[in-house]
Amino acid sequence: MTAEEKAKIEERIVEVLKTVYDPEIPVDIYNLGLIYRVELQDNGQLEVDMTLTAPNCPAADFIVEDVRLKLDGIEGVTEAKINLVFEPEWDKDMMSEEAKLELGFM
Repeated sequence: MTAEEKAKIEERIVEVLKTVYDPEIPVDIYNLGLIYRVELQDNGQLEVDMTLTAPNCPAADFIVEDVRLKLDGIEGVTEAKINLVFEPEWDKDMMSEEAKLELGFM
């Protein structure tokens, strides 16, 4: 894959991540700051490190599976591996300005 193709796929990955929500929070996981790393290989293999707002999140399985299914559906992604990590621990400072505004933290 060319650098241009890779950049377009990476843009699409971010777009797709912005369609995934924790059912209890009206802000997408990307703007919440739950995505720590997105690494796309030239062969289309994708690896994502993400966290949750709390380690005991009752929707954890749903959210991770939603991410995996949506990323697997992107043209150019041959496989999506989602790693659920808890370091560094998530806090509200990781949210985008838009998310803070939406949730009343500003």
